[in-house]
Amino acid sequence: MLYLWIKALHIIAIVCWFAGLFYLPRLFVYHAMSEDQPSRERFIIMERKLYRGIMNPSMIATLLFGGWLLYLNPAWLSQGWLHAKLLLVVLLVGYHHACGAMYKRFASGDNSRGHVFYRWFNEVPVLFLLAIVILVVVKPF
Repeated sequence: MLYLWIKALHIIAIVCWFAGLFYLPRLFVYHAMSEDQPSRERFIIMERKLYRGIMNPSMIATLLFGGWLLYLNPAWLSQGWLHAKLLLVVLLVGYHHACGAMYKRFASGDNSRGHVFYRWFNEVPVLFLLAIVILVVVKPF
């Protein structure tokens, strides 16, 4: 029964984390397009609250509950799909931190990229989500 609770909490944390990973780059698109100072200040507040208040705690919870599930199922370590998934999770953590660096650039007024870059950047987590779900559900290797 404990296993199912941990699994449920892991999935909830993943959903919350990905919600932030989808939304923060979208805020960057709008922030890069904003032309007035009040809008820019509003976006900085929204980005900070999303990154620090939702994304960071969700990422940490995802990693903790995922690690706990792995601890309860050490046999998974011998399966190739898990190695691929863990690699994608490491890359996703890197994407998360790249979002944090971009948020800091916006906050300091140092953003030099336009909205088109952020529109493409916004699509990256979709690819991660597709690959990770397929690896976990299908277990192709």
